[in-house]
Amino acid sequence: MIKRAEELQREVRKEMLGGQGDVTLVHLLQGEEFQGKGRLFSHNIINPGCSVGFHQHNGDVEAYYVLKGQGVFDDNGAKSTVLAGDLLFTKDGEAHSLVNEGPETLEVIALVLYS
Repeated sequence: MIKRAEELQREVRKEMLGGQGDVTLVHLLQGEEFQGKGRLFSHNIINPGCSVGFHQHNGDVEAYYVLKGQGVFDDNGAKSTVLAGDLLFTKDGEAHSLVNEGPETLEVIALVLYS
């Protein structure tokens, strides 16, 4: 199977999970394509000043791979600057957020799998 760029569904989430501003998700896989093993695989685009709000994972895990830009990752209350090439991982029962405090777009690949 090949999904062409123009076929991928784009979604804008306002104040995503209680965050600030808008986050654009380009869904790479959806629904049945996960075969019951996950619920999100997307290219997330976070503009300067925008964020994914602090939230806890229950029954799943999430990984972010930073493609471009820089942000501040809150890993269970410990905040760190993250850059392109960094991998951020949140285990089942843990909580996190991601804020774009930089001058350019922050882009991450997000993957949520059931634990």
